[in-house]
Amino acid sequence: MNSLKQLRILAWVEGFTYLAFGLTMPLKYIYQLKEPNYYVGMLHGVFFIAYIIWVLWVGFQYKYSLKNIFIMCFASLFPFGTFWVDHTYLKKRAQ
Repeated sequence: MNSLKQLRILAWVEGFTYLAFGLTMPLKYIYQLKEPNYYVGMLHGVFFIAYIIWVLWVGFQYKYSLKNIFIMCFASLFPFGTFWVDHTYLKKRAQ
């Protein structure tokens, strides 16, 4: 499996953990259940860091512009951002 395909998978996983983290926030603050938020948050943090590293790696390997690399990293700060990155930037190169 090449690094671009790995990044596409990582973008989806990071996106899902972001959404799951958003679902566990009410559990923490409304129902005082801290454990789900802790574990999902930790998992999301690991995948977020891995995603940023892979974006930099793939960005330089596939000669993306610095602007595009910045956009791909910045998009991870928003819900559904990594799904958009996969659709807009990564899917085209994978074909």
